[in-house]
Amino acid sequence: MRRIILLAIVGLVTCSCDQTSTSRAGNFSLQPIPGSITYGGQPRMKLTKSPIGSQVPHHFTDQWGDDVYETYIIQPDRSLRLVDRRIIQQPF
Repeated sequence: MRRIILLAIVGLVTCSCDQTSTSRAGNFSLQPIPGSITYGGQPRMKLTKSPIGSQVPHHFTDQWGDDVYETYIIQPDRSLRLVDRRIIQQPF
């Protein structure tokens, strides 16, 4: 009986359908992952017509088949800063 309860607790802690990582505190910075716009550096194009501070959404599928939704904010130097990432895990 203890094993079943322990497995249930471990399963609840480690298994979730929606993982959210945010950067609201300012001291925690999200790192780009393969598929992110800024993975490998800033994009070569400059977003000259977009207003500074505007949000840029980005959606892609990662290497494990999970849906990844990211949000970037355009900085004054026209670079992109990753501020939010949501990973929707696909069922097995």
